[in-house]
Amino acid sequence: MEVTAANWVLGQRLLSATAGTVVGNRYPANFDVLHLDAARPLAVVADGMGDGPGSAAAGRTAVEVFVRETATATGPAALRAAVAGVQRAVRDAGRRIAGLTGCTLTAFAGDTDGSAWLVQLGDSRAYRLRDGVFELLTSDHTAAWLGILNGWYAADSREAFRERHHLTRYAGHPGMPEPDLLNVSLRPGDRFLLCTDGVSDQLHDRRLADALAERTTVAELLAETLDHGGDDNATAVIVQVS
Repeated sequence: MEVTAANWVLGQRLLSATAGTVVGNRYPANFDVLHLDAARPLAVVADGMGDGPGSAAAGRTAVEVFVRETATATGPAALRAAVAGVQRAVRDAGRRIAGLTGCTLTAFAGDTDGSAWLVQLGDSRAYRLRDGVFELLTSDHTAAWLGILNGWYAADSREAFRERHHLTRYAGHPGMPEPDLLNVSLRPGDRFLLCTDGVSDQLHDRRLADALAERTTVAELLAETLDHGGDDNATAVIVQVS
């Protein structure tokens, strides 16, 4: 298990971030890619699709390009441009690799006005605990999510289970889909969780809510994914606002 930490000042707020990743019990290697910036309020999580060379290349490329492209600006136009750069780079990497080259991309990026942006492409998630209310702030870009929202089938149906990993948007998609962007204010006491589906699939949302409320550490949270089977690589970032 690898765990890192960073402290950032954003406007009048102090942000403390901890991030970690674990291979789990299913795969021989970790196809999640994590970046926690030491100098600026930026956390990026990518989850490669599959367990081949295309998965590893996609995650690594996506994170490297996104970090580089957001070095000077993190407004909505800059973030969309950065994700477009990610799409081009991942698709270019895929031309040299047999099989699928793709990954999710979820980021927390501080802005100069003291707020933060959440960037979402795929099904790695961002949650927030504020004043005792636990919320999922992102939408899964999956066929299952669309089917449930549109009433095509129930959340606990076989169809939803079968389609839960069928991504409709991801880095490396031939249609170069744009990300969802959400601007969030930062209040003292806020706690954000970014995680791959190796966390959210293994641990129920109620447990994730309790973990943030109880100030469970990233290391403890990742250890729980192993205790519940460790069926996937698992990556988590917790950001605390003071």
